[in-house]
Amino acid sequence: MNTLEWTVSPKDRDPGIFSGGMRYLVDGRIHEWKGAFFEVKSPIFQPSGAVLEKRSLGHCALLDHDVAMSALQAAVRAYDKGRGAWPTSPVAMRIRCMGDFLDRMEKKRLDVARLIMWEVAKPWADSLKEFDRTVAYGRDTIVALKELDRTASRFVMDSGFLAQVRRSPHGVALCMGPYNYPLNEGYTTLLPALIMGNTVVAKLPRLGMLCNMPLLEAFAESFPPGVINIITGEGGEVVTPIIESGQVDLLAFIGSAGVANILKHKHPRPNRLRSVLGLGAKNPGIVLADADMELAVRECVQGALTFNGQRCTALKIIFVDRKIADEFVARMAKAVSALPCGMPFTDGVSLTPLPEEHIVERMQRYVEEAVAKGARVMNPGGGDTDRTWFHPAVLYPVNSQMKIWHEEQFGPIVAIAPFDEVVEVLDYVAASPYGQQASVFGHDPKVVGRLVDALVNQVSRVNLNCQCQRGPDTFPFGGRKDSAEGTLSVGDALKVFSTRTLAAAKQTSENTEVIQGIIRGRHSEFLNTDYLF
Repeated sequence: MNTLEWTVSPKDRDPGIFSGGMRYLVDGRIHEWKGAFFEVKSPIFQPSGAVLEKRSLGHCALLDHDVAMSALQAAVRAYDKGRGAWPTSPVAMRIRCMGDFLDRMEKKRLDVARLIMWEVAKPWADSLKEFDRTVAYGRDTIVALKELDRTASRFVMDSGFLAQVRRSPHGVALCMGPYNYPLNEGYTTLLPALIMGNTVVAKLPRLGMLCNMPLLEAFAESFPPGVINIITGEGGEVVTPIIESGQVDLLAFIGSAGVANILKHKHPRPNRLRSVLGLGAKNPGIVLADADMELAVRECVQGALTFNGQRCTALKIIFVDRKIADEFVARMAKAVSALPCGMPFTDGVSLTPLPEEHIVERMQRYVEEAVAKGARVMNPGGGDTDRTWFHPAVLYPVNSQMKIWHEEQFGPIVAIAPFDEVVEVLDYVAASPYGQQASVFGHDPKVVGRLVDALVNQVSRVNLNCQCQRGPDTFPFGGRKDSAEGTLSVGDALKVFSTRTLAAAKQTSENTEVIQGIIRGRHSEFLNTDYLF
């Protein structure tokens, strides 16, 4: 049986007991909560005398309905029907606030990374990377907004009209991120929502709450009161009343399609609710007979098992031409067995414990059901468990009678199926409710080219001879069907969290004089020809 050695962390990577979890940010003030709470326990077990126990990291507030509504009302007041200081502020002011926040955020790098590592068992190097990537995303967002503003500063003339087209905010946004990237995924919606002039209520994920807490002061000191409000708690207690109020104009949610649909239908005027959703995926890998075997195996192992497969962009099922399937599976099993596993604070580790409650049992059920219906576990120890540890399982051959064929496992199971004709795989992708990405491994330009043409009408990104992935952050990130609503990238996010708006007038001398007077006197933040270099 494959087990872990539950070792003790080096002191410089140990956050101790974090004492700042019983706080929340509303209307520019950080409040202390004296009510209900839950203990945050790491998925990492630590020696305690003769036994192993989950490490306690601190406590987090379970806020109530009244606090949730106070956060919403603070955002509503700050937006003030579009007349508030934030939505009408100059772009330069919003950029200054964002830059100030990012400067303050960088000072908390190690504090945040330690908590990410301990809360979700993400390897230390990846926890640091998540922090750094989030800051870089914010910096790139500022650059992108400057370019957007430069373009928008021009007037256009057409058919006797003079107009200026800019982007204006939607209103009050509710932002919720996932546990697997508790900082980065949440902030890829939160930061562009803010910088485009929306006011925000951010509800933190239950797994990954603490790692956001060291940044409350940075938010409070960088943005005007009410512009950003950060709360914790159970969704039914704090999210439902916010949505049901009808005062949320924009929902930014990364999680399951089922939860997203429930939230959208709770809004009393769903046609007025704009949604930016990052949902599930069942990204397929397609390995053709002429694929570079070594490259395909390396990319598929990384694509399927980076952060234990707990990524929407992970390869969830791999289709292999039957002519090379046996060799591919054997190499995959060997490569998976070679991956270093251990505690996330250990340098060089790839596989770590799983943080989500009951996920080990869920992975076991997938494996047991697949084996009962004809699949085999191809790697030694695949599917073995030890507390929150699940040793990755390479399953082959999987088929349509198994749940793993249809469902997103979101964990360390590598599902492999043989195919005889590529059309079998294309039919699978077309029938799937998901449509995020696919990876194609092969070298025949004719075959690969035809695959690309078919796949781009089913998924939002086709990766050639490499794993599915989100980056670079300047590339569009979205999905078709049930995988997403809206496109996120540094540039696209600015547009998703705003709407094109214009001020137009007939080209008469009187109107020209009025517009010139507005510009010369700087009487409008919307109508102006200033731009940022």
